[in-house]
Amino acid sequence: MFSRVSKSVSRLLALACVVLIPLALGAQNSAKPAAKAATGDSPSKWDLFGGYSFFDPNAHVDGTTPLGKKDPVDFKSEKIGSVESLSRFFNNHWGLQIDSGQHDAYVSCENCFSNSGILTMQAGPVYRFDEKGKITPWVHALGGGGILEGPFHQYWSPGYTATVGAGIDRALTPHWAFRAEGDYEFMHVDFGAPHYSTNTSIDPTCATPGTCWQEGGIANLQGIRAAVGVVYHMGTIAPPPTITLMCSANPTLVFPGDPVTVTAMAGDVLPKASVVYSLSGAGVNSNTTTATVATGALAPGAYTVNCGVKEGKPGKEGIKPWESATASASFTVKQFEPPTISCAVSPTTIKPGDSATVTATAVSPQNRPLTYTYAASVGSIQGNCNTALYSSVGAPTGPVTITCTVTDDKGQSASATINAASTLTITAPYVAPVPHTQALCSISFASDKERPSRVNNEAKACLDEVALDLQKQSDAQAVVVGSSDAKEKAKTAKEAMAAKKNKHLKVVDLAAERAVNVKDYLVTEKGIDASRVSVATGTADGQTVEDYLVPSGATFSADVAGTTPVDEAAVKAQPRKPLHPVAAHKKPAAAKKMAMPAK
Repeated sequence: MFSRVSKSVSRLLALACVVLIPLALGAQNSAKPAAKAATGDSPSKWDLFGGYSFFDPNAHVDGTTPLGKKDPVDFKSEKIGSVESLSRFFNNHWGLQIDSGQHDAYVSCENCFSNSGILTMQAGPVYRFDEKGKITPWVHALGGGGILEGPFHQYWSPGYTATVGAGIDRALTPHWAFRAEGDYEFMHVDFGAPHYSTNTSIDPTCATPGTCWQEGGIANLQGIRAAVGVVYHMGTIAPPPTITLMCSANPTLVFPGDPVTVTAMAGDVLPKASVVYSLSGAGVNSNTTTATVATGALAPGAYTVNCGVKEGKPGKEGIKPWESATASASFTVKQFEPPTISCAVSPTTIKPGDSATVTATAVSPQNRPLTYTYAASVGSIQGNCNTALYSSVGAPTGPVTITCTVTDDKGQSASATINAASTLTITAPYVAPVPHTQALCSISFASDKERPSRVNNEAKACLDEVALDLQKQSDAQAVVVGSSDAKEKAKTAKEAMAAKKNKHLKVVDLAAERAVNVKDYLVTEKGIDASRVSVATGTADGQTVEDYLVPSGATFSADVAGTTPVDEAAVKAQPRKPLHPVAAHKKPAAAKKMAMPAK
């Protein structure tokens, strides 16, 4: 029986080879044009796998003895086996897989001869995931048929199979990978009814009738198949890169008779391929990578040279779409150029009646003789070489436009005006700006409730700065503007109304007193001349004094509105004396009330 199995296995393997070898050869042929692409640039198009396989059937068959007794026999684990598959992918993920499996076990005992074998041929879709760190997972679902030999006197019988599983490929080289896969495989086979056999091809001992009992039964294998082996990757999914071509002309702008060199350079060329170039166009016809265009006979104008390249086997270059490329390069034959000129002036700023030097820088590309002329928008200019003299006599103030013109002996000319960096301007005489009043520091009188108009030590820093500004500007004046808050203004107004009835009643104007006290400090303690300090009151709502510096030529009333001069004869300065000790320690009634402890 073992020889029977070997022959069957050999036949099935031969059939698999017949199916797989043409596909593999086709894969190699179709993959060959993609050789110029890096293997890692795209997933493979074909995967050919072969390896060792272990199969655990996890099933039994219910046979019957000649005496009619049920005789269930378990299938043994298949420790010797192999799996081969060929996968054709149609994109980066999906493909079709053909799978062949062979598993055979041989078990003998003294009074029995029992074996089993499994041969399958299946096909179905396969899906591979994106590669992660040289690892490519995949899954497949297969269906097909096979033949199965029973574990005890069941001859090879056909059945149908279904397989689902997954695996991983670990890349070893650009073409080789290690594969490990695991599958759940189902196989259904009907061995038929039990009977005696005289088929000596199955068992030589069956020559005598009634000596070989063939058990029947139905087998439903639900097993696990595990396999390891190697994968060979062929071809790539991505189409091969097309040969590229760069075509350039140098220089791109020439005069008649000047040489132009055209260069063609191909990229992505197969190392062993034959490469053919072609350069054609006005003034050139060549099969080399570099050619010189004869421009002597070309009229001025734009010209194009067409470059082409083909690769492939000798004599068959450019047959496939990616084996050829074209490009072009352009150049221009131009007429003899006119001269160029730039114009500058020095100095760039002059007073009325002054002069400036104008310099023209001109170049003729063909070194023709040059003559110069000049023109100015205002004033006058004289000169016929590369320099000229400008005079502003009689010209108004403001910018001046000067034009320089150069002409060669062919009548070709160019003009330029003096550039932005050297614009000529006639300036007006200097007029000093009108001075204005400057606001200085402000002083608050809100902290001293007993003497709300007294200049305290906190105000000294501000007034010292005012004195210093007056000392720096000996021709400047100072104006001190005092203000009072709404309550103080109301009290002053009330006293003024009462004074109309009682001429001996004193009217206290704290805004005026503050201004007079500040002036007194500047005069008596800082030594400022009293005639340089004026006092006034303002309309601001606050217990403050604003200090102003009035430079020579400035008008205070024009710069600061809403002030009223103080009659210094009616308002006298108060001496800066400290409070009496008793008064200094006297607390206001409100403060005493706040200091009382809560009940």
